[in-house]
Amino acid sequence: MANRQHTLDRPIFIVDDEPEILLAVDTCLRMAGMDNIITISDARDVIRQMERQIPCLMILDLNMPHINGRRLLQIIRKTYPRIPVIILTGAIDVDTAVNCMKIGAMDYVVKPVEEKRLLAAVEQALALINLENKAKMTLPTELFAQIKNPKAFAHIITQDEKMHSIFHYIEAIAPSSQPVLVFGETGVGKELIGQSIHELSQRKGKLVVVNVAGLDDNIFSDTLFGHVPGAFTGAQTSRPGLIEQAAGGTLFLDEIGDLALTSQVKLLRLLQEREYLPLGSDKTRQSDARVVAATNRDLWNLERKGVFRKDLIYRLSTHTLTLPPLRDRLLDLPLLLDRFICQAANELDKPVPELPKILIEQMETYPFKGNIRELKSMVYDAISRYRKGPMTADLFKGLGIVGSGIFGSSSFGSSSFGSGETVSGSFESGAGPDKDSSVSLPTLKEASRELVEKAMKQTGGNQSAAAGILGISQQALSKRLKKLKQEQDKN
Repeated sequence: MANRQHTLDRPIFIVDDEPEILLAVDTCLRMAGMDNIITISDARDVIRQMERQIPCLMILDLNMPHINGRRLLQIIRKTYPRIPVIILTGAIDVDTAVNCMKIGAMDYVVKPVEEKRLLAAVEQALALINLENKAKMTLPTELFAQIKNPKAFAHIITQDEKMHSIFHYIEAIAPSSQPVLVFGETGVGKELIGQSIHELSQRKGKLVVVNVAGLDDNIFSDTLFGHVPGAFTGAQTSRPGLIEQAAGGTLFLDEIGDLALTSQVKLLRLLQEREYLPLGSDKTRQSDARVVAATNRDLWNLERKGVFRKDLIYRLSTHTLTLPPLRDRLLDLPLLLDRFICQAANELDKPVPELPKILIEQMETYPFKGNIRELKSMVYDAISRYRKGPMTADLFKGLGIVGSGIFGSSSFGSSSFGSGETVSGSFESGAGPDKDSSVSLPTLKEASRELVEKAMKQTGGNQSAAAGILGISQQALSKRLKKLKQEQDKN
């Protein structure tokens, strides 16, 4: 195997739920001189492992519990199209294996595995990889191999280049003891980034997380700084604050933009002087905890409004990073969907459904204002109502026409409903057919016209894509557009 040394810079994955098969294939390859091998007995762990390390080749069993080989092959083909996959199959499943080759498998080997047949298939796959490397057809996701400590980011599902750049930055600043300020919309994973920063810092203490939103000054002080006996009525014993618990570690302050001004002064002193006063004490204590803060708000805008201190912003933002929203990292959407679907199906004891390409395309137009957290909630709810067959858009709340990416919210827009209220919102507030209301409903003709116009605008005039969003054929959309033009010409 002349190309072995070069191609095995990345591992070979062997995926099979039968230990004896795993052992036999692993032994066969190692005896042939290939020692960069990872064996996986649970199909649900494959994508998680691939987020840490991209294999050069995968040998995949066809019949496994939780996620069968065909479904896993579809996932791999969608997100890692250049990884060769060799199917392992029983003699009675040869037809199925051939069908798997039609959807992207490179070859198949029948069980019980014949050594010569297996090695021939592997050598062919590795030869193909070598040709692709010579042609510089490398995987985009190989950029992640440049991360020095990929395990620190294993809990973050991504193959996005912007996230990859952030990982590099985090590796660079992790040894620093200076504060880090993490910006990002709600649900983008700011706390997960805090975990990575803490892990890479190799600080001996714990990571302590506190959400400061809604805490008044007394509760904030007691929570962070603790108190001594007699500090207030009922304080009979001392209580260590979270700063003390985070000694030698990291203190993660979430929603820092909602911190009260009086509390900001105390936090500023902690950052400047590395000291604090427990409630009721006149003796300052020292802190060596590193502070990582996160917010979904514009702190400079809050400063202009007089509700956030400028000097605190400077202290918090020695190191700063901004996480992109999910709508700006759509390459991660299939990965996240697959992970959450597998998790939800496992927890709810449901079969793992097929994820059609059309569903992913529909979800790509959805605004995801709650980002990854919203996606996960949508998936769990959809799986709870799933019965059989492929996943469909109607299983996902808010993914229909009203509430899709055409509008970015569950309303027809301000032109139809005045201030952008939804139909349900109007009637819930007491407006009904026999009551006066300042909100007027559009006619069906008006609503239909606006749906078509916004679908065309959302897709940049692509009739095929717009028809897919609207759930009608392209021919039907073409007729509607022609009719709309005729009506406009008349007017």
